[in-house]
Amino acid sequence: MPFIFDLFPVLLLFLGGQVYFLWQAWVLIVRLIRRPAGRAAAMTAVLGLYGGLMAANLLSSPRSTPTPTHMTLHDALVSAPFLWWIFSSTVAFFVVILVWLARWLAQAARTAVRRVARTPEQAPPSPARRRFLEGVATAAVASPFVAGAYGLLLGRLNLEVTPQPIRLARLPRAFHGFRIAQLSDIHIGPFMSEDEIRKYVRIANQLRPDLVVLTGDFVTWDASTVPAVVNALSGLKAPFGVFGSLGNHDAWASAEDLLAELFAQAGIRILRQERAPIATGNESFNLMGLDFTNSRLMAVGGWHLSSRTLEGVERLLAPETANILLSHNPDSFDRAAALGVDLSLAGHTHGGQLALEFISPEIAPTRIMTPYVAGWFQRPGGQLYVNRGIGTIAAPMRVGAPPEITVFELLKA
Repeated sequence: MPFIFDLFPVLLLFLGGQVYFLWQAWVLIVRLIRRPAGRAAAMTAVLGLYGGLMAANLLSSPRSTPTPTHMTLHDALVSAPFLWWIFSSTVAFFVVILVWLARWLAQAARTAVRRVARTPEQAPPSPARRRFLEGVATAAVASPFVAGAYGLLLGRLNLEVTPQPIRLARLPRAFHGFRIAQLSDIHIGPFMSEDEIRKYVRIANQLRPDLVVLTGDFVTWDASTVPAVVNALSGLKAPFGVFGSLGNHDAWASAEDLLAELFAQAGIRILRQERAPIATGNESFNLMGLDFTNSRLMAVGGWHLSSRTLEGVERLLAPETANILLSHNPDSFDRAAALGVDLSLAGHTHGGQLALEFISPEIAPTRIMTPYVAGWFQRPGGQLYVNRGIGTIAAPMRVGAPPEITVFELLKA
């Protein structure tokens, strides 16, 4: 229910944007074409293209059709433009509202000052100043479309490798300098194909980590994509092995058991409310993994643990050494730190995916769900790192949140 109330304003923005930009298309046609017949033909073409694109996306690809794990012609020429338009026009209409509000406030302020000072009404702004202001407003409204195109064509593929030192007081000295590579939120599909995943696997292997961890959301909605994603990730290699945990989309796709089984056959161990000692010589640290943990705003139901309580996790802890937890949902961090988990590794947020955190840390839609959007966090008792993931959901674009492979260097504090 909370999501319904969160998404209702977005739905209104989307509907308002469709009406507004169709109206703007008509205004442009009237300006460029003088003959009524030509105007009618041009607007008919616009409505035909718009309606055809909508129909091709909304009426095709029923849930019963398997999700492709490579880019198809339909995805490139129909789905991608549709999704780019949906998200860009919605954000652009929000900018339109802000421009309207700014104009109204400026006009109201000028009127109030004039009435208080009892000065005569001022002359309208010069044509040059008016054109300048209109150009600024037009550029502001156009910017979401430009940013969306960048996010679709370049941003979602602009991988960053993030080095992150982690100091742990209970880390055995034998693991000082130990390196862990984290990949998260694969979301295999037409916009994160098997070949693309294999490219990230090659990059991760070239980093030569001692251990590789995967923190969930291997699929999105379709369990039939499980063999493909397991096959693509099976090339990951590390001296101390490859381990993982599962995410909310893996649960929603009813793919958890199949993922764990096929990964095990590929030599990758999915930790499901389990622990595994990572040992060298006589020393070891404790690696733990949980399936997606339910939180207030997002739950997968069933027997899954609560992020707030993490029932039974105490039995997985090893109090004599460092404890590292793989938990897709970063909301489990507060309870994990209270229990004494030294380091939690999470994903889930995609770093906001369509974020403007380069402007302000608060401008990320994911903050509706969690304060832990991306990067490193610390609380008494533990640390957290939230990986931005490599895949996307809904909009196949990333703005201000590039895909990420994180390489942790564990250091004895």
